[in-house]
Amino acid sequence: MRIQEIITISTQQQQRLRGRYASFSAQSPLVIFAHGLGSTRNGEKAHALELECEKRVWAFAAFDFHGHGESVGTMQDLRGSRLLEDLKAITDWATTRGHQTIFLVGSSMGGWAASWFSALHVGRITACAFIAPAFRFLEFKRLTELERETWRQMGSLEVVNQWIDLALDYGLHAEAETYPFDLLVERFHTPSLIFHGMQDDTVSYHLSLEFAKRCTATEIQLWLINNGDHRLNAHKEMLARASCDFFAGWISP
Repeated sequence: MRIQEIITISTQQQQRLRGRYASFSAQSPLVIFAHGLGSTRNGEKAHALELECEKRVWAFAAFDFHGHGESVGTMQDLRGSRLLEDLKAITDWATTRGHQTIFLVGSSMGGWAASWFSALHVGRITACAFIAPAFRFLEFKRLTELERETWRQMGSLEVVNQWIDLALDYGLHAEAETYPFDLLVERFHTPSLIFHGMQDDTVSYHLSLEFAKRCTATEIQLWLINNGDHRLNAHKEMLARASCDFFAGWISP
């Protein structure tokens, strides 16, 4: 029998995170979805992934990161370190529910969080899937030095595109030195499948190519989607199916 729950958990900083969970059994593999900047746990890709897990009689969970959706905090609080705190709280909770095999699917900003969490907690995550991952999320490479300095002085940066309109505190970028890309590719060892659209004008697919080429992990697949944009919602069923097919190969008999 499949159960569905709305979950509230607390991080080490006593910050509440809101999520949803569906499972047939505590012994089943669990797939956790990590959403992108300005998104929530209820996006199209998350729903497609949940349906695919249901077909396979697997468990599924998706939580709103701090400052997103129904979780506490504001976007001004957003930090890379806080994203990692959130994932630790989520995976700790998953362990208390009995799940020993945990897969992470990270989209854009969630890809940054999933990759660093896997690198820093070796063995906790069985395998990952990344959707247009922003592996250099904290660096804001599109900004000029003058724009970064203005951000530092003003304290806040307005980020506006066709999907989001929000303000980010400079503290987010200030953590870039703590999480350098060179260290990530050195320490990341988790089997992974990466999807990236070649029409992505938010995060270039060349970043995923660089990650796959430089990463010390030997089990990394990169799928480039010729007509894919950043969100890849038009391909959501394929992403969900292919991710779970990949995960199935890493389930212990």
